[in-house]
Amino acid sequence: MRDEAGIHPSFGQHPPARHVLVHVSDTHFLAGDRLLGDRYDTAANFGRTLEAIERLEVRPSALVFTGDLADLGEPEAYHALRRAVEPVARRLDCPVVWVAGNHDERPALRRDLLGLEPTQDPVTSVHDLDGLRLIALDTSVPGWHHGELGAQQLAWLADELSRPAPHGTLLALHHPPLPSHVPLFDILELRDQPALAEVIAGSDVRGILAGHLHYSTSGTFAGVPVAVAAATCYTMDISRPAVEVNGMDAGRSFHLVHVYDEMITHSVVPVVGEGEPGFFSAEWIERMARLSPQERLDVFSRKPPRYDD
Repeated sequence: MRDEAGIHPSFGQHPPARHVLVHVSDTHFLAGDRLLGDRYDTAANFGRTLEAIERLEVRPSALVFTGDLADLGEPEAYHALRRAVEPVARRLDCPVVWVAGNHDERPALRRDLLGLEPTQDPVTSVHDLDGLRLIALDTSVPGWHHGELGAQQLAWLADELSRPAPHGTLLALHHPPLPSHVPLFDILELRDQPALAEVIAGSDVRGILAGHLHYSTSGTFAGVPVAVAAATCYTMDISRPAVEVNGMDAGRSFHLVHVYDEMITHSVVPVVGEGEPGFFSAEWIERMARLSPQERLDVFSRKPPRYDD
């Protein structure tokens, strides 16, 4: 028993989310399906990610990719990424939002992924997702790996935010306005963050989606929640000593973003191989849906008697 968006009806206090987004980051595609760093099979890892996305029992409002789409900005890498994603988006019947990262090259990204003129103009866009506004920003700096937005892009953002959206706004960018816990990554952080904070202050921005760090993390920036999705190519283990933090072929995941009227949640979805089926079958869910709230509490919440009672 699901609603039209494929979401299970709520059994608790909260109604189903108004919008559900899939947030993916740092695919780092290479032309010819070459191994990244002679170690990481980015195409195969991303294929498993897409399989996991298609298994979701939800029709997303959008697929959002927050940058470092191609590791070297190669035209064929963008073609390959587009060939992989577009059929999935068609089957899910949802739009795709592409965000530029520091490894991307604007001209090739614009031409070979977006079908636009191959210029050095920032890759920005605005998407109306049934009342939820998603604004893609471009923090990439041609020729550099750190992040910037610049006065012109910030002025454009301020103009967009001057008109509130019915369900508020999410920003999608690559470099997160958060501290990094990986040594040396703070050199590559988003610069001039106070200027961005000034633009979003008092606006309807409800959340910021980002990537770049290769590990999942969250925080707040100017009072706005920030969620960073881990990479699909390789991830960082920040618990290891600094001299050992160089990436691991594990821990890949993406985020599910559930947007409610009063809150937004960001859930980490691990990308792993098929395991044993879980406890909750479709028949069990249907049976629970037919029960009253009190009956559900009795069936699912009440603890069995302890042996010493």
